[in-house]
Amino acid sequence: MTMDRRQFLKLSAAGGGAVFASALPGCASMRGNESDFYFVQLSDTHWGFNGPAVNPDPRGTLPKAIEAVNGLSQPPDFIVFTGDLTHTTEDGGERRKRLAEFKQVAAQLRNPNVRFMAGEHDASLDNGAAWKEFFGAIHYTFAHKGVHFVALDNVSDPAARLGEAQLAWLAADLAKQPKDAPIVVLAHRPLFDLAPQWDWATRDGAEAMALLMPYRNVVVFYGHIHQEHHHATGHIAHHAAKGLMFPLPAPGSQPARAPLPWDPAQPYKGLGFRSVDAEVAQAAYEITEFPVIRST
Repeated sequence: MTMDRRQFLKLSAAGGGAVFASALPGCASMRGNESDFYFVQLSDTHWGFNGPAVNPDPRGTLPKAIEAVNGLSQPPDFIVFTGDLTHTTEDGGERRKRLAEFKQVAAQLRNPNVRFMAGEHDASLDNGAAWKEFFGAIHYTFAHKGVHFVALDNVSDPAARLGEAQLAWLAADLAKQPKDAPIVVLAHRPLFDLAPQWDWATRDGAEAMALLMPYRNVVVFYGHIHQEHHHATGHIAHHAAKGLMFPLPAPGSQPARAPLPWDPAQPYKGLGFRSVDAEVAQAAYEITEFPVIRST
């Protein structure tokens, strides 16, 4: 029997993942069409973090995640890291050292198509200068099998803004797309006000959303909050990914935004990555959440 992608994902979920179907109009089961594809999202690796009470394996978690991604039964079309590749430091030399080390570790991914995005830990203290030295453009677009991807920078401005210049760039880019184009937006911070008191917002995110609203098939994938979270702004779905260094509490669930402590009985609990299965014709996306360590 030939196993299609949907069956494969459900089988993978039974082995330690969870499947979520994006609540987009027209969401349908994966059909295995040659134009369909899937990619992997990893986020918030925080290379350089040191906090044994939160993660006693800070230099081992990312390699374990890479091993898990390399072990997927079907290789993804591409992989994207949605920010906070490194942990913040005020020392510019140390920042570059961490970026270099992260890049060296990430090179262990066997997939040749890996894309990188900055987080505020990587870029806010120097407006992305070190980031650009290692990874180039801090916001960009690319196309894959009929889907238009937009990677936004809502981190290099320490005020957590996209800024007028980037919003103008986004408007010009979207103007080239038909209103029914399948568009995937990648960001680090959420583009809506999830918990502004915790810096879980983009100050001019509403302006970006206003530009996106006329387009019927838009979905947003982001990181920053270190947990799975799903939200809708009208017809646009937003999906936050888990982190790969430490989990954070649910939005507003406690006074301070502090990392959750390591649980020796459940090591790597709350850490993980996801695959996103795209059905291009339906502009539908099926998300599978994977833990760092898959159960046997």
